[in-house]
Amino acid sequence: MASETSSLTKPIQLSQNSVRPGSTAGAKEVLRLKSGELMQQMREVEIDHEGRIYRLRVTQLNKLILTA
Repeated sequence: MASETSSLTKPIQLSQNSVRPGSTAGAKEVLRLKSGELMQQMREVEIDHEGRIYRLRVTQLNKLILTA
């Protein structure tokens, strides 16, 4: 049986401001995503990291919580 969330999976469209250069000499570039780009109008998303599912959700106080 196919997972219901798999049909909702869509690629994240990154804005040009998503990648910012390091602020100090020799620093690596860091990917910066706006939470709205990542959450895509959802209150909760699942992240598959090496076969383990993590949930990133927005709380009632508009904070982000990541749980395994």
